[in-house]
Amino acid sequence: MTQTGPATSQISALTFEGTRPYTRSEVAADAVIHVLGVTAGVIGAGVLVTMSALYGTGATLAASIIYGTGLVAMLSFSAAYNMHPPGPRREFLRRLDHAAIFLMIAGTYTPLTTLHLSGAWAITITSLVWAMAVTGITLKIAFPRRFERLSLAAYLAMGWMGVVAIEPLLASLPMSTFVLIGVGGVLYSAGTAFHVWESLPFQNAIWHGFVLAAAVCHYAAVFIATPFR
Repeated sequence: MTQTGPATSQISALTFEGTRPYTRSEVAADAVIHVLGVTAGVIGAGVLVTMSALYGTGATLAASIIYGTGLVAMLSFSAAYNMHPPGPRREFLRRLDHAAIFLMIAGTYTPLTTLHLSGAWAITITSLVWAMAVTGITLKIAFPRRFERLSLAAYLAMGWMGVVAIEPLLASLPMSTFVLIGVGGVLYSAGTAFHVWESLPFQNAIWHGFVLAAAVCHYAAVFIATPFR
């Protein structure tokens, strides 16, 4: 049942900025997903970086740190923003939350393009992805609440940019990694439908559930593709 009144308005504002108040159950469900996500992200990134330090090269370690930073940043800033009470600090966290998505996408590409592609493909894809990420992060920090639809399109465009290099990626990546990347991309893309479906009960929790599931797929893809000695 939807509660009303000032207290409930503050609770609902923790996770939702749409046209209706959130119920306590919806807020709780979204919080659980965020806590699980941050916990899994920190552990997963720690394992990958440790394995790379022990059994990888300097390039492997650097790529793993970049990816792990993007993963933890996206999950942590999302949790901080969605679970923070209303106020100026929450508005700033919103900027970081949205900016971290660009960091996560570019960070996911980095170990795949730098460790498995070479020459022009590696330079072009890596540079293009990071140029888009830096641009997106700058716009999100400097111009909050503007270019919202453009940002969503940019997230999807960056996520599917790898299709341009599908031939060399197919030749260099394990098939399991390639499949997991595709599944994760589909989950991210499908989740955007729930992101904009504001009238659906538990809409925000479902959206973040899709994001977490996609992040798990991409983590597995990166881990499998990371070359250990």
